[in-house]
Amino acid sequence: MGKRQKSGAKKRRTEALFRHELISRVVVIELCGAVRADAVREVADDLHFTSDGGTRRISMRTLYRWLAAYGEEGELANLEPARRQRTETSVALPEVLVEYIREEKERDPRASSPELIRRAKILNVIDPKLSVDRATVWRACKRMGLSMRRRPQKNEGDMRRFAYPNRMMMVLCDGKHFRAGATRKRRVALFYLDDATRRGLHVVVGPSESTELFLRGFFELIQKFGYMNVIYLDRGPGFRSGDTRAVIAKLPHVHLIIGAKACPTAHGKIERFNQTSLMAVLRSLDGAAEVDPDCGALTLRLQHFLDDQYNRRPHESLKKQTPNERWNADERPLRFPESVDDLRDKFVVTETRKVSPDHIISYKSEMYEVPRGLSGEWIDVQRRVLTGALLILHDGTLKRLHPVDLAANAMTKRAVSKTDNDEPVLGDAIPKTAATLAFERDFAPLVGKDGGFADKE
Repeated sequence: MGKRQKSGAKKRRTEALFRHELISRVVVIELCGAVRADAVREVADDLHFTSDGGTRRISMRTLYRWLAAYGEEGELANLEPARRQRTETSVALPEVLVEYIREEKERDPRASSPELIRRAKILNVIDPKLSVDRATVWRACKRMGLSMRRRPQKNEGDMRRFAYPNRMMMVLCDGKHFRAGATRKRRVALFYLDDATRRGLHVVVGPSESTELFLRGFFELIQKFGYMNVIYLDRGPGFRSGDTRAVIAKLPHVHLIIGAKACPTAHGKIERFNQTSLMAVLRSLDGAAEVDPDCGALTLRLQHFLDDQYNRRPHESLKKQTPNERWNADERPLRFPESVDDLRDKFVVTETRKVSPDHIISYKSEMYEVPRGLSGEWIDVQRRVLTGALLILHDGTLKRLHPVDLAANAMTKRAVSKTDNDEPVLGDAIPKTAATLAFERDFAPLVGKDGGFADKE
């Protein structure tokens, strides 16, 4: 007997025992002097518990049917549910409709059950007045192996395993959290792993997973080994940020792939490497008094593990070759940047900010001063992601912005605007206003400039 047959027999036996329990209650009530109708009604009014913890209500008609099936002999087998002949399509639906549904689902896999019914009626595959239950159509599709999900799940996609044949065609990166030192400081190590050779290329350690930590390690990796074709990351906060995407988009012929969410199998190689690094070195750092928890010291320690230990060990997936041997045997040339300055210029993100009337811009809730004369204008701010410095192009030169010093501004005198020689200076040279002219007219002096009385017109 197969596994499915055993499971079906067990379910039928469990259902027969449940039915026998209810029949026994009816018989007990009858023995107490009640007529069968009252006994059946009393049992039907109760809520009954099943063996799996659920509840069921049984109608009077069903109880009468079970009593008749149990009979005078009291055969428990008569209470088992009738075995239904398994069908691969549907017994309730017309055969012509089943065939139409199969063809239509192959042509349009995303069509829903109600949509299939409507199409069949419009095309006169079935009588437009015929009532067809959508659940019956859905079950028929499931029996025929037709997908009824609108959107395929992750396990329905193309999940073929892959391995690139040459070095630096794909680089994998992931973070591994651990604790270090006697004080058990929280730390995270970002490992950069070559897909084809399994060589550990680089590692950086920081207090937490961030965009700044990843880009700093990414910059150092390119300096050492050049550009890769693809960088494969998970959905961590430092990997899916806008800065990461903007920087990688500037690199020549470098593409970014973000792995599936909550799917460790999509990161199998780097996840397996994380387990190796945990057992080989990371677990020994937790609580060790001789371990310096400084991020720079831990980076040096883990880089030594990569170069001196991991890259020199035979790897099973490499047919017992070491990652270094596979890397050195690969003749694919490496692509290095033109210069360090050229590479550094690519790690720049440009953002737009509006200058306030007092020549201030805001970035990450911090205020920065900009040169005078730009108030109210929108300016392009260059942010170097490796250092966090902000720069703007002003008068043909790049000028770095600094946070505003409010205390110094409170104690410093305000600048005085310069005056041109053509402008009037303070004194009599300033033109008289209308109010001044009216006052001089109405209250002119009695004595003229020569000392005599002035003539009045």
